[in-house]
Amino acid sequence: MYQALYRKYRPRTFSDVIGQSHVTETLRRQVETGHLSHAYLFTGTRGTGKTTCAKILAKAVNCLHPDHGEPCNQCEACVGLDSGAILDVLELDAASNNSVDYVRALREEAVYTPGSVKKRVYIIDEVHMLSNAAFNALLKILEEPPKHLMFILATTELHKVLPTIRSRCQQFAFKRIRPDEIAQRLNWVAQREDIQLTSDAADLLARLADGGMRDALSLLDQCRGAGGTVDAQAVIATLGMAGNLETAKLLGELADGDTAAALRDLDRLYAGGKDIKTVLGELSSLCRDLLVRKTAAQGGAGLLTGGYDDMTLRGLSDRLTAPRLIQMLTVLQETIALLPRSGNQRTDAELCLIRLGDESLDGGVLGLSARVARLETMMAYPPQARPQPQTPQPRESLPDLPEEEGKGVLDDLLDFSTTEEPAPPPEEPPVETAAPAGETPAPAADDRTLWPALLPALKPLIPQTAWVFASNPNMTGGVLRGDVLTIEAKVPIAKTMLDKPEVLEPIAQAASSRLGRTVRVAVEAPAPKAGTMEDLQAMSRAWDD
Repeated sequence: MYQALYRKYRPRTFSDVIGQSHVTETLRRQVETGHLSHAYLFTGTRGTGKTTCAKILAKAVNCLHPDHGEPCNQCEACVGLDSGAILDVLELDAASNNSVDYVRALREEAVYTPGSVKKRVYIIDEVHMLSNAAFNALLKILEEPPKHLMFILATTELHKVLPTIRSRCQQFAFKRIRPDEIAQRLNWVAQREDIQLTSDAADLLARLADGGMRDALSLLDQCRGAGGTVDAQAVIATLGMAGNLETAKLLGELADGDTAAALRDLDRLYAGGKDIKTVLGELSSLCRDLLVRKTAAQGGAGLLTGGYDDMTLRGLSDRLTAPRLIQMLTVLQETIALLPRSGNQRTDAELCLIRLGDESLDGGVLGLSARVARLETMMAYPPQARPQPQTPQPRESLPDLPEEEGKGVLDDLLDFSTTEEPAPPPEEPPVETAAPAGETPAPAADDRTLWPALLPALKPLIPQTAWVFASNPNMTGGVLRGDVLTIEAKVPIAKTMLDKPEVLEPIAQAASSRLGRTVRVAVEAPAPKAGTMEDLQAMSRAWDD
């Protein structure tokens, strides 16, 4: 008869337990030295080894030939306990036997000495499900138990166990097993079961298990039933994770600001029977994974849920900033919390997607932070293919020009407050006569030829953010008057980015080297105008366009 993998490969000794050495080493030494407690409380999430360690401990204290605290698994006591022939070790389920009458019957039975082993052991699983009356009935025997009696309590919700019970037990906390340890165990099981398991599939199953070895083995058992090689694609197909790809597609549309496409996909998923709360929950989990990946790039793989491949996460992470992800997570969590009291969940979900697709609709601090972060990213990494015309043209003539990738993005930023008159074309340089040897020709008044000639040499010398403004003739210009090169900033933000020592000093050195004399640099700009918030919103809309 076929036996499930998690039952077939359940550890039989403390050394076989994966990822809980802080628990197993202590229990093994207690058995070896005989310093045993009458009551233990094992806590932790599902599938981390609580019941397994309880059974191993019950065998170890009754083993006839223990090996340094480990059960031998060969004596009559170990074999009888494994097969269930010895009834002095009982495993009880408090979820279905939680009444006070059941605990009273257990207490009356516990006073009798065991028939064939040293200690009578009661393993009570999900002990937090006991009623208050049942806890009180159990309290007396836990406080003064017979010498032959041992209790091992296990729970996934420690906060529901009464403090009076916890204070009478030795408490051991079982932690989630690391994904690399789970993957190693899965490969070990696959070799013995002749399962063709690839490394990427083992890693994916380990992340999906969420720290539980039992869940990982159950998932491997399920994927094995499909036949053939178990790789990442087979895991996705067998476990029905294709819906995760739909969630990634939906988030990608929101990241691109394509709200219409996102609403169409939501309607399609809703018509296909998808629960609204589930869709938003999956979006929230994906945003959480992206935020973890962005903020904990090194060593953060173990924190991911495991439902998405690395390529999908990388593609979405490059399109969303951390403030944007925080804003999206906050909106999603608020909407999910309000859904149970909603009169129309579909409408609330659609409003949520509309807010996610356009952060300018979020008037809170997080929405503003997301928009500012996008503007900062735009300024730090401008489009490289944007053409740089020598002569600025009026805004009215731009719609007649053919569309080009990246064209006009920063031009829109220039006009966020007012429309300016087109700058006059550069003046023709005066004809100069040859100067005598060793003499420097006198500079012409209002010389505008020096600034465009300096720009190619300035690109590697000044910061990239300053170069974005300096190289755009719609933002800045330059005029040489005597020994002073005046940079004319046409908008206040250009002056802010250029009027810095790390920008002005390289420009002065380049101009002095080119002219052969000392040149000073100054920056002039028009007075700032009111309406900072409106300007930011206009800049955000210009970047969208």
